[in-house]
Amino acid sequence: MVLDIWKQIKKKDLAPIYLLYGTEGFLINETKQLLLDHILVEEEKDFNFSAYDLEETPIEVALEDAETFPFLGERKVLFLHNPSFLTAEKSKDKVEHNLSRLESYLKEPAPFTVMVISAPYEKLDERKKITKELKKNTVVVEAKKLNESELKNWIKERAKANGIEFEVNALDLLLALVGTNMFMLSSEVDKLSLYTSGEKKIDVDLVEKLTARSLEQNIFTLIEKVVARKLDEALRIYFDLLKQNEEPIKILALLAGQFRLIYQVKELSRRGYGQQQIASYLKIHPFRVKLAAGQAGKFTDEELANLMKLIAEADYQMKTGGMNKSLLIEMLLFRLKR
Repeated sequence: MVLDIWKQIKKKDLAPIYLLYGTEGFLINETKQLLLDHILVEEEKDFNFSAYDLEETPIEVALEDAETFPFLGERKVLFLHNPSFLTAEKSKDKVEHNLSRLESYLKEPAPFTVMVISAPYEKLDERKKITKELKKNTVVVEAKKLNESELKNWIKERAKANGIEFEVNALDLLLALVGTNMFMLSSEVDKLSLYTSGEKKIDVDLVEKLTARSLEQNIFTLIEKVVARKLDEALRIYFDLLKQNEEPIKILALLAGQFRLIYQVKELSRRGYGQQQIASYLKIHPFRVKLAAGQAGKFTDEELANLMKLIAEADYQMKTGGMNKSLLIEMLLFRLKR
């Protein structure tokens, strides 16, 4: 588990080689930064840190660097990016790699070097010998999307490191407003901790007041207001989006996407799928499924079908008619109110 590996790094319980793979860029970046900050002091980074793009540089060049003693320090850190030879995809490398040289290094890594192999791919080719050897001889960090529980634990840890603590409802609201993008969540947690200046607890009011909403989350809230028949608040959100120069056609597309998701979640739930299964089937984060499931219960099938029809009509008019695009959505919101 990546959070456990972070704890080991902070204790300076270090491995000679790390293999980072997955598509959650935040986890890969955070792991690399933690390693760099906990191994080298600032003045050593110029001399004892190197990064190689393996689509441009042969692996043996990086390994030669790994086996060279650090300059004016006890350790050195190497980042090796884009090892596409670990995937099943056709190689984009402009160079040939001597992978037997890497296999030898894995058996006897340099004791003064921490090597980080960063593979931003969803899957590695498990059939390849080099993949098997890497997984056997390195600390593997799988940078996959965190589930809701893991996300909450990560937020709590980041908050704790900043000297603050979230109330339970405040943590739920933060996720509802920001979504599951870890770059955005980390920015919001850091901002909240700076604002509190001495206050230890973050409550719902503070999150509501300070948290920046993503466009997707604004659309979710807008739909919530429509469902609650609070058309004035829904229109306020919509007008705020227009002030932020969001395109009406993009807003309409997101409205359509959210209602489509609500319909899919409702239908798959009826077929007996659990929220985790639905998330896997639709290839979205389980937290989005949880939120959509909450909205799905507020619509009948007939209402959802009618809503999708109204959105399709608005989309057609927006793309073919001469009517003002922002006014079209305003009219749509009036018609969505049940």
